Amino acid sequence: MIDTRKLQTTLGVKADGQFGPLSFAALFRKMGASTDRAEGLAYTAVKHFAEYGIMDNALRLAHFLAQVSHESGGFRYMEEIWGPTAAQKGYEGRADLGNTQPGDGLRYKGRGPLQLTGRANYRDYGKRLGLDLEGNPALAATPAVGLLIALEYWRSRNLNALADKDDVVGITKRINGGTNGLNDRKARLAQIKGWML
Repeated sequence: MIDTRKLQTTLGVKADGQFGPLSFAALFRKMGASTDRAEGLAYTAVKHFAEYGIMDNALRLAHFLAQVSHESGGFRYMEEIWGPTAAQKGYEGRADLGNTQPGDGLRYKGRGPLQLTGRANYRDYGKRLGLDLEGNPALAATPAVGLLIALEYWRSRNLNALADKDDVVGITKRINGGTNGLNDRKARLAQIKGWML
């Protein structure tokens, strides 16, 4: 159960128990998003969090927010900063990412709060959501669409089940492929839990 009144009090918004656009926007701002970005994220949260089961309990909400907050640097980055670094140069020509055309590495760089990467992923999640992400990859960097992609990714990896078990390591491995940034993810999780539990 989510103690929405406690969370709203922590956020400094009216504690009416109705977690709507103003509450979500305040939540995203508290995690680091600019006002404009927080409003875009709030739009998707209001419209889709319940549908994806994120609002079913406090653990799901806390784990989801901790992971997307970590991956996006507190919602400050909706697009991977391009150097290119050696790792980013390695995106070029990677068949496992579907990067088969020259320039795909940069074209399909990480975007959105979970940093969707690679032509194949843009194609796959675009089909899932009825969006032409492959033809318009910048769309994934918009807050509303980026958060929707993150929700679909979360569902596709059955991460609510791991959140229900409070398994931050398991969730991190399914998102990151390893445990990169685990300490920060744990710290963000503990902070968010403290706001509502």
